Amino acid sequence: MSLRIEHDSLGPVEVESSALYGASTQRALNIFPVSGISLPRSFIAALGLVKLAAAQANCELGVLSSYKADLIIRVAEEIICGDLDAHFPVDIFQTGSGTSINMNANEVIANRAAILEGKAPGRRCPLHPNDDVNRGQSSNDVIPTAIHIALATELASRLGPELKSLAVALADKASHFSDVVKPGRTHLMDAAPVTLGQVFGGFARQARKASLRAQRAICTLEELPLGGTAVGTGLNTHPSFAAKAIAIIHERTKIPFREAVDHFEAQSAKDDLAEVAGNLKTIAISLYKIANDIRWLASGPRCGLAEIRLPALQPGSSIMPGKVNPVMSECLMQVCADVIGSETTVSFAASQGNFELNTMMPLIAYRLLSSTLHLAKATGLFCRNCVQGIEADVSRCREMVEQSAALATALVPRIGYDRAAEIAKESVTTGRTIREIVLERKMFEPSELDRIFDPAAMAFPDGRQKLTFSPAG
Repeated sequence: MSLRIEHDSLGPVEVESSALYGASTQRALNIFPVSGISLPRSFIAALGLVKLAAAQANCELGVLSSYKADLIIRVAEEIICGDLDAHFPVDIFQTGSGTSINMNANEVIANRAAILEGKAPGRRCPLHPNDDVNRGQSSNDVIPTAIHIALATELASRLGPELKSLAVALADKASHFSDVVKPGRTHLMDAAPVTLGQVFGGFARQARKASLRAQRAICTLEELPLGGTAVGTGLNTHPSFAAKAIAIIHERTKIPFREAVDHFEAQSAKDDLAEVAGNLKTIAISLYKIANDIRWLASGPRCGLAEIRLPALQPGSSIMPGKVNPVMSECLMQVCADVIGSETTVSFAASQGNFELNTMMPLIAYRLLSSTLHLAKATGLFCRNCVQGIEADVSRCREMVEQSAALATALVPRIGYDRAAEIAKESVTTGRTIREIVLERKMFEPSELDRIFDPAAMAFPDGRQKLTFSPAG
């Protein structure tokens, strides 16, 4: 392996010749070989955008030449597009401020610019990684700014749309299943009849509210710490730098980012990120409930509830022929479990704001961005590979309603709770239906009993209109 020598304030460091990063990044690789996991692509792109906006703002303010600014912007665009991802290898478990990943970006931009200008990397010419690329910045304001940008962008472009699509798909199923009456269940036991449409309408509303939570999370992230530099005072930066740079970020992302009201709060506290972690956890709880209920409703095919049928995606057993499992529900549920656990990690990490700086920012970035990406991907797959193909087993639902002991509930207004309970108990004990017992006792004429035990009337009591299922509801 061919090596070159680069220098930083601690002295010389050997760096692989083909690498665009420099001495600071190589030191991080040497001292932090922990997980082998780098920060996500979305974070690297956001970091590139911060460097682009900073260079453009500094140029407009007259503190950076247009020649240097143009070079920084050119390489930053390559970073945003993902062309230089291989040169961002720093482990997520690194210095808590994220100085290593910030210097990684500074060095990549400086060395790539040197190559573009026909010069050797590592000479800090024509760009110095600190004096030029990092001008007006500190890791302490750049890294939390990049976290906010990356997370808001992922929520807006990936998770939010997938949740909306899921809400639409569930609402569509609710409309299709509006006349399919089935047993309700509380405490996992038989309860009064409902329609399958009502059940899926509830799922659709959960998904819609989840998408609104994602939108609220974006609003939480709109204040950016950029401009506070080391401790929040804005030392070594132009007074107008933050406003100009953030306006550029706003223009590029179309997200209404703005300068933090108080830079000391924005840099030392990570309460906003803890709030977003809570939103993601709540979204995960909603999705877990939907996926798990669908899994149970499809259980069987002969010895379970089997009220709905799921698309068959893969053989479900290496030993039992013909077995097909609810794999998309299980996939989404595992992602949700991971996100719920990540919220605890982020909450603890966000609490580590000692005086003027939080020192667990790379971990916060990794957990939040991974949670958002995984939720978005799993939700989209669950929607397309499972929900859109769900079918109702109408005859099975009708059969289950007739067998339910909860039909006795409809008798209460006519014969009282105690007598209805006695009939329900006999039904459970003997295995006979409520209808059979009531007819045997000649308590009602068959035609009247049909009206009493009309499942649709029980699902929509007192002549109440059927619900209109809408993901926007």
